[in-house]
Amino acid sequence: MDEIVRAVTADGFVKLSVITARGMVQRANEIHACTPTTSAALGRALCAASLMGDLLKEDDGTLTIRINGGGPIGSVIAVSDSGGNARGMVGDPSVDLPLRPDGKLDVGGAVGRDGSFTVSRDIGLREPYVGSTALVSGEIAEDLASYLAESDQIAAACGLGVLVDTDRTIRAAGGFIVQLMPGAPEELITKLEDNIFFMDQLTTILDEDGVDNVVRQVLKDMEPEIVERHGVEYRCYCSHERVREALRGVGADAISEMIEAGEPVTCSCQFCDAEYVFSLEELKALQADM
Repeated sequence: MDEIVRAVTADGFVKLSVITARGMVQRANEIHACTPTTSAALGRALCAASLMGDLLKEDDGTLTIRINGGGPIGSVIAVSDSGGNARGMVGDPSVDLPLRPDGKLDVGGAVGRDGSFTVSRDIGLREPYVGSTALVSGEIAEDLASYLAESDQIAAACGLGVLVDTDRTIRAAGGFIVQLMPGAPEELITKLEDNIFFMDQLTTILDEDGVDNVVRQVLKDMEPEIVERHGVEYRCYCSHERVREALRGVGADAISEMIEAGEPVTCSCQFCDAEYVFSLEELKALQADM
């Protein structure tokens, strides 16, 4: 089961959020017909958005991550609600690259490194809060940590990973964000850095031992306590009414052209590929209402 687990150390200086998201990333893989490389890129972005969305304090808030690195896959977009349920898309899901010399998927090469990592938080205000930082590597975890440090002034370490099986299904996916609270002693910081450096590969832990073992390894010898856990999923909020409002946004002239064509209009959701058909009668009613 996909879930987010939150934990804190006994002294309160370290907070950790971990996600296991095999089902979420597999659903995205199926919807968008991703290659292993784009599965990894989109999956990492989904896990990052889910973890950050889950940290929103507003119940109806949403968080969007947009990654534009100039690479062949184009933009990577992931959107999360405040419960960590996420959806996403990638510009060109058919892109695949040779493995890196170390045998890993070349996510950085696919995403590119000449661009930005942008986070938009919609918390019910007139305008969303938007922050953006330059990409560091295109590997997404490093870019997320850089964003948190530069834009949010949060001292954090991040890990994200997607393990694609030989049949191109998702074997494991997940990530973590570990935050240091103000006043954390230097020896604690050093210990945390050592734990992360020496921990097993994230996707291996998730595949073989489960999400709780990520908590144990990241917070080894720090007396961690799990304070919350809940399920998450790939979830899209599209509907006929939402798409109707999007059609309204194209303008009266465009609606008139659709009516003149004399055929129903089919719209597809970019996040889940659901199709919504609008009859000529609906288009005429929409035109009359504009």
